[in-house]
Amino acid sequence: MTAVKIDDRLTVASQPSRETLSALAAGGFATIINNRPDGEEAGQPGSPAEKVILERAGLAYRFIPVTAATITEADIHAFQAAVSGAKGPVYAHCRSGTRSLTLHVLGEVLAGRMKPGEVEAFGRARGFDLSGAAQWLARNAARAPQVKGFYEPRSGSIQYVVTDPKTRRCAIIDPVYEFDEKSGATATHEADRILAYVAREGLVVDWILDTHPHADHFSAAHYLKQKTGAPTAIGARVTDVQKLWQGLYNWPGLATDGSQWDRLFAEGDSFRLGELTGRVMFSPGHTLASVSYVIGDAAFVHDTVFMPDSGTARADFPGGNASALWASIQAILALPDDTRLFTGHDYEPGGRAARWESTVGEQKRANPHLAGMTEERFIALREARDRTLPMPKLILHALQVNIRGGRLPEPEANGRRYLKFPLDALAGAVW
Repeated sequence: MTAVKIDDRLTVASQPSRETLSALAAGGFATIINNRPDGEEAGQPGSPAEKVILERAGLAYRFIPVTAATITEADIHAFQAAVSGAKGPVYAHCRSGTRSLTLHVLGEVLAGRMKPGEVEAFGRARGFDLSGAAQWLARNAARAPQVKGFYEPRSGSIQYVVTDPKTRRCAIIDPVYEFDEKSGATATHEADRILAYVAREGLVVDWILDTHPHADHFSAAHYLKQKTGAPTAIGARVTDVQKLWQGLYNWPGLATDGSQWDRLFAEGDSFRLGELTGRVMFSPGHTLASVSYVIGDAAFVHDTVFMPDSGTARADFPGGNASALWASIQAILALPDDTRLFTGHDYEPGGRAARWESTVGEQKRANPHLAGMTEERFIALREARDRTLPMPKLILHALQVNIRGGRLPEPEANGRRYLKFPLDALAGAVW
């Protein structure tokens, strides 16, 4: 094992043995970052074992597994946060130390503390080949659109700001309006964080887009429209969802014509984002109304597929269908293999840091719900798993807001707003 001190804060290393892991506390380290996916080679301790060893030694542990080919901005920012938030020196490792140092230098460049042309020399001076980092930066600079993800940990949701780099015009996709079911409190911290980013980057908001009526969080679309004046949009089949939930809520006064949005998108519709053209794919299965947005080399696929280590989305909500979900996923997988796929949720499986960007090629190779899968087997797998899943804790709260474009209920005579939800309406739901 080799270890190289990068600065007073960070040391990067090759895979440490169990004995070395146990001794790191005596070396003055406070946090260990494991950048190595489990199962890369025989004999590697693996994340669960490392976590136990390090916690017994009183060390903090972060699992941010990456491969050279699949590093994303989410990984870079997770690494930066782990280092900056540590209570002392950090020891980061992968197989050789190269991926750990790559995450560090990419973070330094993105933060403006290092120039792209300095990366490879920085690596050579410390015995590492960082040509892969230089290539990542070149690819990232050429991306259109630029995509910024905002992770909301309460619901595991990812919100996006998607920008045409030439015109600085952007779209906001799937923004979250916070709600605490225990206290009934609402907040706009997430939406305001997005607005602050838009202002800081000098962007103009052209669209506020939802991929579907969400079941686990409120949409901030209406709030953001009030703040920016940008039009809102969703899939045209939202009217079917409105009619379904109108009955479940016994809500005869609900408008079910989709008039709560400025535009309803059907399959094949397009929209402009600066000099870029966005295309709409109808992607039902998770819900009746789900759509995906394809903008440049990026596709925003909401709850169809998750990251490759997390499989696919459930299809058992009212109006959901596993067969329709399979067909929607196949249409997404027919996009070019290098198409970037941005998912709607991540639940940090195995304790890893949140991730939300993959590619069509990665999904085909590595997603166990898709690789080598047939439609018949997928439907059986999906339906069997869905039978074990409880409903999202906010589904009855959120739908009555989200089928109105993110509008909260109107205040009653006493000035307060009230949610209404039915008892025993979702027959057979798992407790």
